[in-house]
Amino acid sequence: MAPIVTVTMNPAIDLSTSTDRVAATEKMRCAQPRTDPGGGGINVARTVLALGEPVLAVLPVGGPTGTVLKDLLERAAVPCRIISIDGSTRESFSVTDNESGRQFRFVLPGPTLTPAEWSRCLDAAIDAARSAQYVVASGSLPPGVPSNFYQALATRVAGAGRRFILDTSGEALRQLRHGAYLVKPSARELAHYVGHPLPDTDSRITAARELITGGVSELVVVSLGADGALVVGRDWWETVSATPVAVANATGAGDAMVAGLTVGFTRGLDTLDAMELGIAAASASLVTHGTNPGHPDVIANLLDARTTTPAPLSHSGD
Repeated sequence: MAPIVTVTMNPAIDLSTSTDRVAATEKMRCAQPRTDPGGGGINVARTVLALGEPVLAVLPVGGPTGTVLKDLLERAAVPCRIISIDGSTRESFSVTDNESGRQFRFVLPGPTLTPAEWSRCLDAAIDAARSAQYVVASGSLPPGVPSNFYQALATRVAGAGRRFILDTSGEALRQLRHGAYLVKPSARELAHYVGHPLPDTDSRITAARELITGGVSELVVVSLGADGALVVGRDWWETVSATPVAVANATGAGDAMVAGLTVGFTRGLDTLDAMELGIAAASASLVTHGTNPGHPDVIANLLDARTTTPAPLSHSGD
């Protein structure tokens, strides 16, 4: 039994490299590339494993690139339930400009799934959920998958008596109407969801509460990048600061936060203590090259450093 099941509808092979300087039209010589298994739910699963908890990753895989992805997952010892598809698994790549330290990410759309293929993914996720506590869906939807796919998954997960956590954006997020335990948009994604700018904490709290009072989700975690995160419940809220670290790679930090948060829930931690684990896991991933999860010792040290001082009290009401 895996207490956590992850769903990655648009997995990828993540290629990362660096060059002295990124410049238009020039031929840029790059360092030896690094190859990692990628996609939101896969990143979540790898951090869950790094934290020492069982997990099962559900994902569609196809084509020659899919064979490579399966090999990468096997090498990373990620337990998987794979749904075979006709299309080829996508590749994504990132390039770090050594001169400026900026990272440029290029994200491809993924293969087109047929109705039969995405339906098999949905059934496989529900089947796996029956022996789980939490189902975490993270990442984009590939072409061919209807934008209400995550809503269908949320409905069936809730119907099975399990908790559903969603980290996505765009129309896939806007189509979520009910059934989630927690959603984790960024501030920008939440603004897109409600259809207007959210320039400050008060406006973000109000927007998050719209999701809660509307029955979309019981909890909302708004990721704020270097400013940490905003956690909102029905009658309380709290800001959780980030841990300053030297960033080696930003890809997958949000997924690591979701992983730590979910692991915290499975261990019986309250929401704010679970968030501390999530922030520690995200910070550890930032100092790791590629999309590798943070090392367990690094996560533990960062968590210990954060929790040696009393956590702030949450704010109730408005």
